[in-house]
Amino acid sequence: MNIILVHGSNSNEKEAKKDKPENERHWKPWLKNQLESKGIKFSNELYPRDWNPNYLEWKKILEKNLINQNSILIGHSAGCGFLIRWLGETSKKVRKLILIAPAIIHSEEWKSLNDLLNFEINPNIQNCAKEVIIFVSDNDSKGIKKSVNILAKTFKIKPIELKNKGHFTEINRFPELLAQILKE
Repeated sequence: MNIILVHGSNSNEKEAKKDKPENERHWKPWLKNQLESKGIKFSNELYPRDWNPNYLEWKKILEKNLINQNSILIGHSAGCGFLIRWLGETSKKVRKLILIAPAIIHSEEWKSLNDLLNFEINPNIQNCAKEVIIFVSDNDSKGIKKSVNILAKTFKIKPIELKNKGHFTEINRFPELLAQILKE
């Protein structure tokens, strides 16, 4: 089993560079430590220009990984939309697809994400993953909740709703995610 995480985006370049890189923020370092301590291979690459992402650039980074029927793909926010688009195009088979606060809705508000997220959901995508899991917080934005509803209908699943986690950017540990990764 190997795990590949695709992080989300920042609203602008200044925000992206204000602190640690996006792939080293929030719960991601904790998850990396947890998985690697169990001998599980974990890829948590930094995807370029996340404030104005280019789908083809992100695709090159993702495809450096071995992705097969034993892989678990995890996306956070815009990273979810990217993974859904990529799976829809490639029809690659994976063990699990875990979506955390997925962003797939396009609006004037997030024009900078259009290159990454402007796509139609392939109806056959549900055949790509043996299991799809969606995490959402009860206090995330309306746009994220709308995305969750669309994806829950697409995959015919019930999202896991957690209380007061916002956009999952204010937490340093994510035991619920770890449990879903390790669950057979």
